[in-house]
Amino acid sequence: MLSPESQAELPTDHSEPRPRRKGIYLLPNLLTTGCLFSGFYAIVAAIDKHFAAAGIAVYVAALFDTLDGRIARLTHTESNFGKEYDSLADMVAFGLAPAIVAYQWGVVRIAEYGRAWGRFGWLAAFFFAAAGALRLARFNARAPTADKRYFEGLPIPSGAAIVAAFVWFSSEWHEPGLTGLIAAFCVTAAAGALMVSRFSYPSFKQFDLDRRIKFAYLLIVPLFFVLVAIDPPTMLLSMFATYALSAPVLWVGRRLRRAFRGPAVS
Repeated sequence: MLSPESQAELPTDHSEPRPRRKGIYLLPNLLTTGCLFSGFYAIVAAIDKHFAAAGIAVYVAALFDTLDGRIARLTHTESNFGKEYDSLADMVAFGLAPAIVAYQWGVVRIAEYGRAWGRFGWLAAFFFAAAGALRLARFNARAPTADKRYFEGLPIPSGAAIVAAFVWFSSEWHEPGLTGLIAAFCVTAAAGALMVSRFSYPSFKQFDLDRRIKFAYLLIVPLFFVLVAIDPPTMLLSMFATYALSAPVLWVGRRLRRAFRGPAVS
């Protein structure tokens, strides 16, 4: 018979499981940090009046934001921490940064035409930032039950891309005039309104990278780069504006078709 000391030394089957080590995944969160840094750099560049660099930084942030989620899904390194960190980084890079870029570029100039115009400018910039925060909050709250094929409202990176491209495009105007400044802040406010709208936008999340495609489709990739290289701000603004306007245009088209059809005949 074993002594109590010997019995204590024997392993038991009822031992408690060892607690899991806590930590975060490096690669996806490193990419999210790149998104956050790019948004911060866009703010700093706008403060220093380097608006072209600020616009480019917003697009670099969008690239990091696209990569971090895809890398996390491909490597099975998704986590609640990563989702929260990504949301906070998105608010800085795509909510605050474009609003501050638009403010720094246009509010001082538009205020020269009167205090009312100055108020319109900074209110439009604030509205964009607030709409971005509301858009992210709604997305996070509805993500578990939302249809993955569509976004409800314009995605915040797309809204930021429109504002950044417009300011980047307009930064070549040394004196845009009152009309150009009004257009800039109307675009900023409209992008914010579309973000909190209920229009459905395709998410492209169902695109299968492992699926075989026709060789001719591969030509779309170099064609895209060629078009952007010709005139980056103009082409990027055109593409993202087309995406932003597609949902409301389709909605109006459906309403018009129903109106022309008239009531169904039984």
